[in-house]
Amino acid sequence: MKPDKVLSVIGIAMKSGNVVSGEFSTEKAVRSKSAALVIVASDASDNTKKKFRNMTDYYGVPLHFYSDKETLGHYIGKQFRAALAVTDEGLARSIEDKLMKMLTTE
Repeated sequence: MKPDKVLSVIGIAMKSGNVVSGEFSTEKAVRSKSAALVIVASDASDNTKKKFRNMTDYYGVPLHFYSDKETLGHYIGKQFRAALAVTDEGLARSIEDKLMKMLTTE
């Protein structure tokens, strides 16, 4: 398995204190406008995906569905995580750049 650059940057963001995780904390970060990017696990429930899609659309926060709950949690040193928010603009941009590169090379 090759290293995942997106998850690596999420791990760096976590270590630098720029990630909030869990549905409640992520929702709070979006509503308080401190979230620069929201990542929801691809295997999250349809209800969770819809809730975050509607919320991020309303608040104008970029949203990506990526990885799975177990892997997202692992990269931030937690158990399962269905949602997380990156609160640093620069790190959020870096993650989005890597996501876009992955989509264009597939």
